[in-house]
Amino acid sequence: MPTVVEFKTLTELYKNLAAKYANTDKTVFGRKPKSDEDYVDIKWDEFISDVNGLCGYLVECGFKKGDRVALLSENRYEWAVVDIATQMLGGVNVALYATLPANQCEYILKDSGSRFFFVSTGIQLKKAVEVFDQCKELEQVIAFDTPKVASLMDHSFVLSWADVLTDGKNIYEKHKDAIEKESEKVSPEDVATLIYTSGTTGLPKGVVLTHNNIVSNVLGAHKVISISEQDRTLSFLPLCHSFERTAGYYAILASGAEIFYAESVDTVAKNLTEARPTIVISVPRLFEKIYNLILKSVQEGSDTKKKIFNWALSVGQKYADGKRGLVSVQKALADRLVFNKLKQRTGGRVRIFVSGGSALPADIGNFFAAAGLRITEGYGLTETSPVIAVNPFQKERFGTVGHVMPSVTVGIQDVESGKLIATLCGDDYPANLSCDEGEIICKGPNIMQGYWGKKKETAEVIDKDGWFHTGDIGKFDDGYLRITDRLKHMIVNAGGKNIYPGPIEDMIKASLYVDQVIVLGEAQNFMSALIVPDFEMLKSTASDLGIEYGSDAEIIKQDKIISIFDKEIKGFNKKLASHEKIRQFRLLPEAFTVESGDLTPTMKVKRRVIEEKCKDLIQDIYKDDK
Repeated sequence: MPTVVEFKTLTELYKNLAAKYANTDKTVFGRKPKSDEDYVDIKWDEFISDVNGLCGYLVECGFKKGDRVALLSENRYEWAVVDIATQMLGGVNVALYATLPANQCEYILKDSGSRFFFVSTGIQLKKAVEVFDQCKELEQVIAFDTPKVASLMDHSFVLSWADVLTDGKNIYEKHKDAIEKESEKVSPEDVATLIYTSGTTGLPKGVVLTHNNIVSNVLGAHKVISISEQDRTLSFLPLCHSFERTAGYYAILASGAEIFYAESVDTVAKNLTEARPTIVISVPRLFEKIYNLILKSVQEGSDTKKKIFNWALSVGQKYADGKRGLVSVQKALADRLVFNKLKQRTGGRVRIFVSGGSALPADIGNFFAAAGLRITEGYGLTETSPVIAVNPFQKERFGTVGHVMPSVTVGIQDVESGKLIATLCGDDYPANLSCDEGEIICKGPNIMQGYWGKKKETAEVIDKDGWFHTGDIGKFDDGYLRITDRLKHMIVNAGGKNIYPGPIEDMIKASLYVDQVIVLGEAQNFMSALIVPDFEMLKSTASDLGIEYGSDAEIIKQDKIISIFDKEIKGFNKKLASHEKIRQFRLLPEAFTVESGDLTPTMKVKRRVIEEKCKDLIQDIYKDDK
């Protein structure tokens, strides 16, 4: 579906939307003042007034085109005001993950040379105050909230959001013409944002994305996914990540739809029923949790409940495959008996889920499709603005990431020889291309300009012919792009066999007893795994078996529990080649988290970090294999 206005820059997107919706009482955002209160609509007129006020304030402070504005905040309305005001003046948005510690914030502030630093809560303000003196180009810190520790506001460089907006609105008329002139100067080639990749190793790099990079991706998304003025999304993935930024923010705005902010990632289940979105953009983790909770409920139910569920699932799969007639009648009954309860948990209005960030297990995609909740999976990287491919709605092939995006060209390159195996442009569908696997490379208007201040690192990923090298391994399967693994994650065992752990890990995670898993075996004679159990499922099973335990660390040492995992792994091994089979595993008492440093802010596993933390366990696994 086309966008509701035409635009070539993000600045133009906002200006044209503001012109369209001013004085119309149209809602653009929704937020909750307090957890126990209802969502409050924010109209376009309020948004326009606040953007104008912040623009006025920044111009008064001597803001210049190209200045960097840093944001350390959870998803919230103020984030959007800061972003749009920055784009109006030709500035550069530098958004930071709210989970970053002070020292990493300091690195990004210094590396980007940010002048203004907007922070949300008292926790984030404390980080800003701690690093301010070390960041020589930083001039001001503006706090959205009033901190509980009042002394944090006692610094000359700290200002309150309310005061800044009030001052800006009072002087807006003075700078109105200058603001308009600056907005007209913004071109598609101008830098819109620096998005710092969290990285599984090393220091983060600032990905330089222009207005054209992002706009091309937004326009491409609207050609393959239908979004209208009647839609609403619940925003909870970090806005500092390119997936939420492009798909859950700019693409939603471009359709005239509404963005309601979740209170936090921990309240998403509750906020879904309150905001009642029609589009939900998420990472697979949310779908995995819902899936496992449902299967756990079914497993603990009566035999009759299990039979009804399995029948409903079978009917739903037939309906999702396009069968009608009697199946339509059966599907209506299956909805009433089983699936409507699931739909109500998501607010009752969701018509499409969009998944990205990591691989969606095919079993989960098929389950949601059977329930009548379609998941459209996409694929991309921060460096590609981010979408490279997306599954066509209602023609999804789970286990693939779909068709190449319009205007983007994807190539499959032989890893050893460097020769192109195949290429496919998103403008050339319908296509039924199939080929052998290799590294996924791509070209198009969505490809970043490079890494901020890092020519060497840029040259390592964008070759002389302009191809961006994703580092992912994949192939075309009847025109659908299939990801097989990450090149950097490839394991070479002691026998020289190349093994991609991703598909093995996805298979193991399908177990009701498994929450997280890492497959190991570099330079070893056999494969092994570190497994974080699903402790809710484990405790329920332990109760059924009469197993006594005191803590999570104790329950995983029980012989009966270990035997359950042994049986699960043996079942999976039947589907694996001999060199891929998991011979040993160890259970871990604690989950991998962002806070512990085991996961990136986008929930990607930091393998080297975990391997270092668990080196004693790993040594124990391979102690007799010398």
